[in-house]
Amino acid sequence: MVKKVTNRQIWKGRLDKKFFYQLVTRSFIDSNDGVFIGKNLLKITLLCRVNISGKNTMVQSPPNLITVDEFITNYGDSDCYELIDGELTEMEPTGPHEQVSGFLGRKLNVEIDRLDLPYLIPPRCLIKLLGTATAFRPDVLVLDQTRLINEPLWQQEPVITSGSSIKLIAEVVSTNWQNDYARKVEDYAILGVAEYWIVDYLGIGGREYIGKPKQPTVTICTLREDEYQKQLFQNDDMLISSIFPDLQLTAQQIFAAGRYAAI
Repeated sequence: MVKKVTNRQIWKGRLDKKFFYQLVTRSFIDSNDGVFIGKNLLKITLLCRVNISGKNTMVQSPPNLITVDEFITNYGDSDCYELIDGELTEMEPTGPHEQVSGFLGRKLNVEIDRLDLPYLIPPRCLIKLLGTATAFRPDVLVLDQTRLINEPLWQQEPVITSGSSIKLIAEVVSTNWQNDYARKVEDYAILGVAEYWIVDYLGIGGREYIGKPKQPTVTICTLREDEYQKQLFQNDDMLISSIFPDLQLTAQQIFAAGRYAAI
């Protein structure tokens, strides 16, 4: 019998939750022998022995780590990877995922043009978290062009290092939804990103994030001091954005963009 790993089992095995999510994206426990099996997206299979009684945990075959500079040099022009704590994380967007992110970018660009704002949505850009071995590649990134003069890497490559240059980030949720709902919420808040959208057009995030019953949800995280205040939007709810206060866009319009492929 194989069942999905739960948060409680992770903690009882004393396997750090954040480290767990960084190592694997799909994980299972065989209840007969307690062997944890996880397949890393970088074609690395990790075998961990989890003692359900909570006494010890052993991790074998650690992944090869690289620096952010190595990542930018070797993978900066590729849209297939992010770097999380020195480990390559493969991005596998589907067609509907790209439809949703493209729809969002188009709607936000219309609002930027309408208001003649000094904002830019680059087609390709990395966010480098200084002092870490992490570089994210957001699905939609709205930059303040007036701040780019202060970006040390911008003249050579599309890499952002300061949260003050970023007006808004939107991540379209896929199979590695834990990163969007947990890891990136923490890192984007620390960076100082004013507004972060989590667009779960399939409703696959955990119930603790989108409620029960699970359904497609847009979560808008607004930075207050150093923490995000979250508001959920579902069905025909009109989105409320502090960056684009006059934006006329419902959650359902976004979700519909991912269904066109099935028509």
